[in-house]
Amino acid sequence: MPGKGNAVLKGDCKGKCHPSTINDTFVETRTHHFMVNGKPLYFNGFNAYWLMCMASDPSTRVKVTDAFQESSKIGMNLVRTWAFSDGGNKPLQTSPGFYNEDMFKGLDFVISEAKKYGIHLILSLVNNWDDFGGKKQYVQWARDHGGQYLNSDDDFFTNVVVKGYYKNHLKTILTRRNSITGVDYKDDSTIFAWELMNEPRCQSDLSGKFLQEWIVEMAAEIKSIDKNHLLEIGLEGFYGESMPEKKQNNPGYEVGTDFITNNGVNNVDFATIHLYPDQWVPGASDEARAKFVEKWINAHIEDCDSILRKPLLIAEFGKSSWSSGYTVEARDEYFGGIFNTAYESARNRGSCSGATFWQVMAEGMDNWGDGYQVVLDQNPSTAAIIAKQSQRISSLNSSTNLEFSPVAVEK
Repeated sequence: MPGKGNAVLKGDCKGKCHPSTINDTFVETRTHHFMVNGKPLYFNGFNAYWLMCMASDPSTRVKVTDAFQESSKIGMNLVRTWAFSDGGNKPLQTSPGFYNEDMFKGLDFVISEAKKYGIHLILSLVNNWDDFGGKKQYVQWARDHGGQYLNSDDDFFTNVVVKGYYKNHLKTILTRRNSITGVDYKDDSTIFAWELMNEPRCQSDLSGKFLQEWIVEMAAEIKSIDKNHLLEIGLEGFYGESMPEKKQNNPGYEVGTDFITNNGVNNVDFATIHLYPDQWVPGASDEARAKFVEKWINAHIEDCDSILRKPLLIAEFGKSSWSSGYTVEARDEYFGGIFNTAYESARNRGSCSGATFWQVMAEGMDNWGDGYQVVLDQNPSTAAIIAKQSQRISSLNSSTNLEFSPVAVEK
């Protein structure tokens, strides 16, 4: 495409930082650290939900390559994306148990291309929201195909027929043989982790019981098929009933999740948080939102350090150009502050092991934009801040001083 080629981004790492090489070694956890080959592993990356859709069409597949190429230039090493599209337009799963091979080949391409550029993947397996089908589509399928009389989309978490559809999807994805590489997904170390659901919420049951039982059941299901990969839930970080005093950290409401109890499940390997102060605390001043961000991140780092003893990933954060008062400078400052917090935790051997912002898009995707998109080669100041974080993360990954024994990480 015009203007691409071998152009160097402003803020490029200029050879000083590189995405970690992906070989056949799977990432593990040791207490609150990610480990690979006996050394801690840290991440700087992004979200790009659209990758499979673009890769499924030969005429737009190059946008996946462009996004990976531009992001790897500035040292990013982790991408979170969708491994679902249920019903509707361009479905991966057309109806329960039936799949669109063209879409699956798109996902095959995403995985093979990520490996080429040294990028790990988090693959999310279903949506809480209606976009790309989500739990609403599964519940409707149970009505249409399973003869179920269901009143709420939250029946996704409890109905045996719906759970059967989801388990089938898990097995189909995990045992898929990549048409390009010939490697089963469950055996591919390019995939860093599976995510049970994007932003699960069950607001019809604020006790958290229904969602907790679903997490236990589905985490065990995944681990029965695939013991190689790490697993996370997809949580935003809201606190629940297990430690009521922590609910003061929530942005004034609950969603039926419990950060402590949910992530305490044995088969869940690490915790995640999302962060959208513009949406979560509307009408607040910039100062109040900044304080919320700081408190939200630090509270979860402390919990992962001392209670859960598991790694933490800041899996979604962004600043929308559609929000009032938006400027690129404000976005850069917001990103920089979160990057600093993540880096300081990692540098001090804390639980926060990286961040993936929402989101990167390639050139020419204006009709896909949601206000949060960053086109790297069109946003040099933002790219420079991302590159700086990549360089710091890379220095931690390459430092021999951070190699430690199992005893050394214990408090």
